[in-house]
Amino acid sequence: MIDDLHIRVNGRPVNIPAGTIVAAAIATSGVSRFHRSVLGQPRGPLCGMGICMECRVTINGRHHCRSCQILCEEGMEVISDE
Repeated sequence: MIDDLHIRVNGRPVNIPAGTIVAAAIATSGVSRFHRSVLGQPRGPLCGMGICMECRVTINGRHHCRSCQILCEEGMEVISDE
């Protein structure tokens, strides 16, 4: 079993424990703005259960992924609207 995972958040390496959700890994990396609203306002996780859609990021090239619903995987590339 892998104890730590190595992912990249906005191009920066982040080491996190296995079983961590992407939203927590992003927060651990120091990023607070996950995406922007249609009016350009910064957005981040609100509900933590996939309903508010405020935690959307790009994961491995796939846009609008709900980061609070996805577990980190080794080598994952996460892009927020930093």
